[in-house]
Formats: sequence, C-alpha cells, structure tokens
Amino acid sequence: MALLPKSMPLPKLDIDWNAALRSPANIISALILAAGGVVFIMRFVWGLEGVAAIDNNNPWGIWIGFDLLCGVALAAGGYTCSSAVYLFGMKKYHSAVRPAISTAFLGYAFVVFALLVDVGRPWFLPAPVFFSQGTTSVLFEVGLCVMIYVTVLLVEWSPIAMEWLNWPMLKKLRQIVLRLTIPLTVVGVILSTMHQSSLGALYLIAPSKLHPLWYSSFIPVFFFFSSMYAGLSMVIFEGSLVHRSKSLVGKMDHTHHAEANDVVLGFGKAASYIMFGYLCLRITDVAMQNNWQYLFTGYGLWFLLELTCFIALPCFLYALGVREKRIPLIRLASVFAVAGIIMYRFNVSIIGFNWQLPSAERYFPSITEIIFSAFVVTMIITVYRFFATFMPVLFEHSDYKDAHH
Repeated sequence: MALLPKSMPLPKLDIDWNAALRSPANIISALILAAGGVVFIMRFVWGLEGVAAIDNNNPWGIWIGFDLLCGVALAAGGYTCSSAVYLFGMKKYHSAVRPAISTAFLGYAFVVFALLVDVGRPWFLPAPVFFSQGTTSVLFEVGLCVMIYVTVLLVEWSPIAMEWLNWPMLKKLRQIVLRLTIPLTVVGVILSTMHQSSLGALYLIAPSKLHPLWYSSFIPVFFFFSSMYAGLSMVIFEGSLVHRSKSLVGKMDHTHHAEANDVVLGFGKAASYIMFGYLCLRITDVAMQNNWQYLFTGYGLWFLLELTCFIALPCFLYALGVREKRIPLIRLASVFAVAGIIMYRFNVSIIGFNWQLPSAERYFPSITEIIFSAFVVTMIITVYRFFATFMPVLFEHSDYKDAHH
C-alpha cells in the first residue's frame, strides 16, 4: 500500500448510508445498541431488580466485574503509552499516543456511564466526593481518582477535538493544553497508580468470601501490575484491529505506518518483562500463603489455567515474537493477554467470590446484564470508529503539524 502524505486535511463528515446498511458488522452493532437501549430504559423503569441478578449476597455483578474492573484495566494504555513517550522520551512510539489516549478516554467515560446504571441512585454518584466523611474509605479514593482522571483524559484528548473543529478561537487554547502535556501525564500516572491498585484493595475486606487462591494482601499490587501489561496489550490489540480495517488503514498517514512495527515490538517487549514479573509474584504469593493444597481442586485447575494459558503463554509469545521480530506472533500474544486480564478480574469479582455458597445461591448474570455490557462495548467501538475516521487520531492534520510533537 502506498504511504499517505505525512500530513493531510480532515476527511469530510459524510457517511455512505447505503454501504453502512449493507455491512453485517454495522447491522449487528445496531441491533446490540437497540437492545442495550431497551435494557437502559428497563433499568430506570423497573429498578435494578428488574434487570440484574444481584442480591445482598452478590451485590456486584458483571457491571462491576466486567464494565468497571476490566474496563479500567484495559483503558490503562493511556497512562502507559503517554508516560513512555513524554516522561521516558521514547519518541518513536509517539504515533500510538493519540489512539491510546482516545481509547482510555472512551473506556473511562463509558465506565462512568455503566456506573450510572449499576448504582441504585445514580444521581448521588458524585455525592461521596463532595459530602463524604469517610475519606479513609478505599471506595472514596477510587471514586475521587477516577473523577479527576476522567477530567485529565478529557483535557489530554481535547486537542484532537479542537483540530477537528478547527475554530480560530480554539487555536490558542489548544496551544495551552499542549504545553500542559508533561504535567498532565505526571498527574495521570499518579492517579492511575492509585486507583488501579485500589480497585484490588476493595477486595481486602472480604477474606472469607474470596477464594484463597485469589485473595491476597498483595492484591492491590496484582491489580496495578496487571493494568500495566493490560494497557500495553490493549494498544497492540487495538492496532491489530485498526490494521485489519480497510477504512481505517486508509486514514493513516506516513508516520503511523512507519512507526507501527516499532510500537508493536517495543510494547511487546515491555509487556513480556512485566508479565514475567507478575507471574513470579502470583506464584510467590501461593507459596507465601501455603495454598498448594488448593491447586488439586476444581478451583485450583482453573487457577492454573489462568496462570499457564493467559499469563505464562502470552509472556512467552511476546518474548519470542520480539526476539524473532514476528509481528503476527506479538499480536496473537496481545489477544491472550487481554483475555487473561478479563479472566483474572472475573475470577476475583465473580467466579472466586462467595465460593463457599451453594451453587443455587451463587451469582450468574441475567441476559439483560449481558446485553447491557455488550451495549457498552459496542458504544466504545462505535465512537472510537467515529474518532478514528473523522478526527486526527491516526494522522496529523496539515494545519497542525506540531500536533504530535
């Protein structure tokens, strides 16, 4: 494929509706969005009990386990990518910053949206930040950090929107935001370190409910370490999907094409190191707690499957792919790594939680919960496709040649 010019004007906001309506992916997306919209209305008409299978024994379902815990981890590409480029000076990965920031902003924004549906009285969602007296609460810290970090991501992402609008009055504001890049990156890393680990700390109060193979005093460390390689893996995985999309590949400029392999190799190498350290920590934790006997149970086999197929295997594939410079192998590893993050968060929040209860009292998501989670994911993909198609995410606008510098 011939490389595009280094910079180019924005595409016009025109949509071929005939082609869109003939696309199977668009039809499926439309059906999911319609079904999710119905569930959204049902939740506020009938309440939580009308759409969710949660109860007093299982107050957190997949809207927390998947939409929040997995969503926040997979949106960690924003702080990992921006810190690599702006704090550690790895400029050869600069083309990955805007896609990563866009994904992170959408991920956190829709996490908040999902919380509005999950919380019993969503209009009180900001109340703990402004009125809570329990400032030592882990959940208070998570809420405060997420609120601030969503704002930081919005500011970091805003130059993309300003360039898209291209209003003269926004040019000076854009320059001010660009000058704040380093401080915003530092704040983003600090906030991410805090709330990524604190999401794990939420489960420290449930030693009798969470299975010993997943309960640990180091669970905040596990959540933070896993978020680092989750963010890197998600950037690689997202890039793989973009390169498979003919419409989005055509939007890429010379820089994104030229740096694509460097991003995959560099992030794959970093992910392999982090995953190896994370795997050692998980095994060491089993030894420290002397939980070897649990490995010979059904939960133990599931635990070993997580460690071998979704941590050790992608770690090995990353290392092998980087050593032999095999891009497809690294992209395959990212699929296993992303799946492993989802599996770990599900194990902590759902599968290993309340493990001693009879099966009849265990939580299993309702069809409406599953539909709404699919709705959230589809919304993220749909909005990201809009960003990448019409905004300067995968290319540099000709009027803003300093946009990525």
